[in-house]
Amino acid sequence: MSAYRKPRLLLADVDGTLVTNEKVLTKEAKAAARELQEAGVELAITSGRPPRGMRMLIDPLRLTGAIAGFNGGVVVHADLSIIEHHALAPAVADEALKLILDHGLDAWVYTKSRWLIRDLDAPHVARERWTVKFDPAIVARFTDAHLTETVKIVGVSDDFARVAACEKTAQEAFDGKASATRSQAYYLDVTHPLANKGVVVETLARLARISPKDTATIGDSPNDVTMFRKSGFSIAMGNASSEVKAQADAVTDSNESEGFAKAMRKYFLSAAAA
Repeated sequence: MSAYRKPRLLLADVDGTLVTNEKVLTKEAKAAARELQEAGVELAITSGRPPRGMRMLIDPLRLTGAIAGFNGGVVVHADLSIIEHHALAPAVADEALKLILDHGLDAWVYTKSRWLIRDLDAPHVARERWTVKFDPAIVARFTDAHLTETVKIVGVSDDFARVAACEKTAQEAFDGKASATRSQAYYLDVTHPLANKGVVVETLARLARISPKDTATIGDSPNDVTMFRKSGFSIAMGNASSEVKAQADAVTDSNESEGFAKAMRKYFLSAAAA
């Protein structure tokens, strides 16, 4: 699609894209979302967060369409009722958990409705609680019962090289059986193979009865590259890595400098776009 052709649907990542580093949705971001919708562009969001961890964005962004949590592992309506979900095969979940722990990462397990951890004081737990606005359940260990309903497993570590190495190993080990991508330098998300943001583009396009090429996407992380490849036009945030930027059609400012709002107005809402 031309850089200035207005899309039918704009799919935005959340953390590092729509919100600031402090997880704030700015007045400019909300205004740009409203302007998009007034221009006839449907706004949709996707994230590694659970759907309930995005509910605080629904009213400010005036979302009415589908929302894709867990990188597409659970797709919901704006009222959080489930449209579809993709759980990991129990044997794959068990293998992924062992691989993550063997690499020295902490592990979190998500089901459709629960966030399970082993240590409340582990790295990034407090931050995640504040971000998603609900508490995890603490378990002594992850049981077979947990793994039969797992939607996402997250490997967590502040050793970024260790997380990257675990990602590479997981991608080789789970080729065709699971998707394994970093949503942040310190998070490795393992989900069902259909739970990736490229499939989210196809799913939301199908639900909206449009072509994936009539969608545009904006994001900042390595796991956003799959949606860049499926959409008609893609925008990388200024805070994205050089590798992510190289995969996008355009680059905007950072999430700390109103990159989302600036991109919407430059590419889809300006006189040139019209």
